[in-house]
Amino acid sequence: MTSNESDRAAADRPGPEDAADQSPGLLSAAAEGGRLPYPSGVDRHRVLWSYAITIGLYHLLALLAFLPWFFSWTGVVAAVLGVYVFAGLGINLCYHRLLTHRGLVVPKWLEHSFAVLGLLCMQDSPGRWVAVHRLHHQHSDRQEDPHSPLAGFFWGHMGWMLVENRDLARMRIYERYSRDILRDPFYKRMERGWFHGGILLASWVVFFLAGFGAQLLAGAGTAEAVQFGASLLVWGVFVRTVAAWHITWAVNSLAHVAGYQNYATGDQSRNNWFVAILTSGEGWHNNHHADSRSARHGHMWWELDPIFGVVRLLGALGLATDIVVPDTKSKRLRPARSSS
Repeated sequence: MTSNESDRAAADRPGPEDAADQSPGLLSAAAEGGRLPYPSGVDRHRVLWSYAITIGLYHLLALLAFLPWFFSWTGVVAAVLGVYVFAGLGINLCYHRLLTHRGLVVPKWLEHSFAVLGLLCMQDSPGRWVAVHRLHHQHSDRQEDPHSPLAGFFWGHMGWMLVENRDLARMRIYERYSRDILRDPFYKRMERGWFHGGILLASWVVFFLAGFGAQLLAGAGTAEAVQFGASLLVWGVFVRTVAAWHITWAVNSLAHVAGYQNYATGDQSRNNWFVAILTSGEGWHNNHHADSRSARHGHMWWELDPIFGVVRLLGALGLATDIVVPDTKSKRLRPARSSS
């Protein structure tokens, strides 16, 4: 088996306890109005302060955008475009469709570039993101799902990150779910705090200096240059990051409680048009759970999938190969009984 074939197999290989841990009774109870228990490894009394402080601090810094001194239309544009560049290419394309599910192959230099964009979204390292997401697919909407909204909407949206879950201990989850990712020295290096922090701080400097330098070149004074640089930092980094967080998290929460189903997947994954618009196609979540390997999430003609448009463009440029598309005629994809 080649390295690529091995990676593809690892992307969707179920764990040995899959059949025993599916707990269909828990799913049906939740679907009938009950509440899914938290994962067995969760200790809600132990706050993960590194995550809680980081998430809280970024939200506070993003609120600076409401102060007139930090406002600029260029900053607003940087935030909006940044969501689609950093989260769209870094998280949705690279972390999710490329690394987690191996739905396509791109040159390593391009893959690593996309991964850096993902790292700057502050959604953890590629190795951990991939591991958690593969765990989610293995136990979707069952007790061991790390972030099912059937255990509570806030839990599925962001609460699961704020308290300890022993099952998500780094070495344990890496060994089982992302060994293929960490074979790459570049991704292994990303696990080091100094590497992650260095890239993050460098991005802050770049945003500030871009605004500061542009104003000086335009003939503005130092005070105006500082103000413009600060506006790009607040909007282009903190507002963009917080917006990308909630947009990404909406796939875990909204797309498991509201929308329609094309396929019977055995979970509550839904196709949610609102989430799909915000995420450039990730909101066709029921389609994705039905055929997770596919790089295309929109299966129907009206299910627009801009990220797959980028994949097709990369393919046309010779920068993407082995692109996996859904086989909607496959007997494996069972139609849902209703679209409610």
